[in-house]
Amino acid sequence: MERGGACPELGQFQERGRGLPRRAWPPLPKEAEPEPGGGTPLGAERRWLWGGAPAARVLSALRLPRMRAPGAGSASVVSLVLLWLLGLPWTWSAAAAFGVYVGGGGWRFLRIVCKTARRDLFGLSVLIRVRLELRRHQRARHTIPRIFQVVAQRQPDRLALVDAGSDVCWTFAQLDAYSNAVANLFCQLGFTPGDVVALFLEGRPEFVGLWLGLAKVGVEAALLNVNLRREPLAFCLGTSGAKALIFGGELAAAVAEVSGQLGKSLLKFCSGELGPEGILPDTRLLDPLLKEASTAPPEQPPDKGMDDRLFYIYTSGTTGLPKAAIVVHSRYYRIAAFGHHAYSMRVADVLYDCLPLYHTAGNIMGVGQCLIYGLTVVLRKKFSASRFWDDCVKYNCTVVQYIGEICRYLLKQPVREAEGRHRVRLAVGNGLRPAIWEEFTERFGVRQIGEFYGATECNCSIANMDGKVGSCGFNSRILPHVYPIRLVKVNEDTMELLRDAQGLCIPCQAGEPGLLVGQINQQDPLRRFDGYISESATSKKIAHSVFRKGDSAYLSGDVLVMDELGYMYFRDRGGDTFRWRGENVSTTEVEGVLSRLLGQTDVAVYGVAVPGVEGKAGMAAIADPHGRLSPNVLYQELQKVLAPYARPIFLRLLPQVDTTGTFKIQKTRLQHEGFDPRQTSDRLFFLDLKQGHYLPLDQSVYTRICSGAFAL
Repeated sequence: MERGGACPELGQFQERGRGLPRRAWPPLPKEAEPEPGGGTPLGAERRWLWGGAPAARVLSALRLPRMRAPGAGSASVVSLVLLWLLGLPWTWSAAAAFGVYVGGGGWRFLRIVCKTARRDLFGLSVLIRVRLELRRHQRARHTIPRIFQVVAQRQPDRLALVDAGSDVCWTFAQLDAYSNAVANLFCQLGFTPGDVVALFLEGRPEFVGLWLGLAKVGVEAALLNVNLRREPLAFCLGTSGAKALIFGGELAAAVAEVSGQLGKSLLKFCSGELGPEGILPDTRLLDPLLKEASTAPPEQPPDKGMDDRLFYIYTSGTTGLPKAAIVVHSRYYRIAAFGHHAYSMRVADVLYDCLPLYHTAGNIMGVGQCLIYGLTVVLRKKFSASRFWDDCVKYNCTVVQYIGEICRYLLKQPVREAEGRHRVRLAVGNGLRPAIWEEFTERFGVRQIGEFYGATECNCSIANMDGKVGSCGFNSRILPHVYPIRLVKVNEDTMELLRDAQGLCIPCQAGEPGLLVGQINQQDPLRRFDGYISESATSKKIAHSVFRKGDSAYLSGDVLVMDELGYMYFRDRGGDTFRWRGENVSTTEVEGVLSRLLGQTDVAVYGVAVPGVEGKAGMAAIADPHGRLSPNVLYQELQKVLAPYARPIFLRLLPQVDTTGTFKIQKTRLQHEGFDPRQTSDRLFFLDLKQGHYLPLDQSVYTRICSGAFAL
């Protein structure tokens, strides 16, 4: 079986990209600029959304009114009927009714219609298009492998996947043949539909071919995070119920560490080149077996459809051990299709994907464009800030993906020539901080930012389709029930849902922060919730009687804010807001401010309990590998840009801040260790408010804080 080799079209990539100047993209509109004379170095951070005051108060200060359209509409209809009964001409009656409508507050609704109609109509067209495509595939009993097979037959010689690390290229025909070999091999080994095989290897074309080939015979892959070691790795393997493990040679040492906990019945296969450890006991080399397997399509495809399980993706583990989320075929299609149509991707696009393939963004939003729509996807197993734009130029990429802190890492890089020679027009992802949004687009000349909100398992994903700075998506204020999602009020300390006298959840008004929820309908592929392998974990994410009595809704765990036009802005992940001095402190806001002040340094902000003190005091863990940060110089700057209650009481300076595989800040360990100097050897500091500067925090200071000797 012939696998991908040296890229025959690599020269074409380079030739097309050579000598082509970057397009002069028009600048994004600037809105909500700081008032003259009141700006700060952080003025561009859109403090009107992310400032220290609660979002509702900030938005009310901007005089964003609440709609009164329903009441005004009723009054205008009543007036129309009364005037008609009095015998006035219908034109006079209609004009008078319109006047009543406008005078009663209806002008606000008309303003919203004028400002959002184009956006909402485009969003509706995307929703309808995805729904129709899904319905067609459901009726035909198609699956992701079947859809890919049609794409491969249509364009067998087109490049499907390119490995930027090795310059190896796979055509659609080669990817199809490799996945067929995987399918036939595991059939011969006795695997049947519904069996689970765990994949534990770095991102490369083989990774895609393996899970795709397993899916061709109904075997479900469990995609393991390559950063897992010891107990977490053994835990994920155990909970997956896998009958076999395929691991990359580069991860043989990690597998060896847990081999004693895996059980003798687990089959182990090693893919790729072996490390210095050599082959592990009870392990078979996969590549020779695949060379002998048939590359013809499997003779008996499984009787599966779009609602059946495709594979499992593990959550990032930012709040504990990872959970295995169930991904069915329709969910894979839905995520990829929404991204494709919402951002007007084209078959001629080349997408650069440097994200982990064991997560949704890289494997579904990215690779899904290849499998479902026939785009070429360039893979790099690990994000490299220094190689990012060089890769984009080399492979003539037009679309790039980002997640978490990637954009900030790129801005920290020195200016390089490749920034001006790339042809990237679209950056798709989530987690772009509002503070650096415009700086990113202006420096790198990327015309469109496709920021979206979503999670592997959620049914309430939203997308920013028109480039609204800082927004992660929208929900129509004109037709809110077309896509039944909602922000509902919660107790900000416990995240418990607040309910009205009828027992239903209380919807938030414009400007009020709330928990994002999505109504569940298991018969609708756009609204179903498949949950996790763990039933208890699944039940924790479902609430009842949310929109109406007896219904069910998915709880995202994330707090967002919606403005009057329906644009939504990410505020906090559940539990990331803490209360101090009677005010709510947003960790997202403080992290953004600190990071910008420190030149885009990694920062984690969280609340810590102090004995005898109400609420939680703010603590910031800051990456300071060279020990150059001066806490008191930092404090002088913080006084200019953060409210007193939002300034961190404690600082922790450490070599690096832990992140997940998707570049999300990991805080669990930091929160557990708190400000106790016995728990860490990192440098700790305490803000002495009387002296007005940070003091080194040793055991003596710690004892005095806990005894109440220091005023907080």
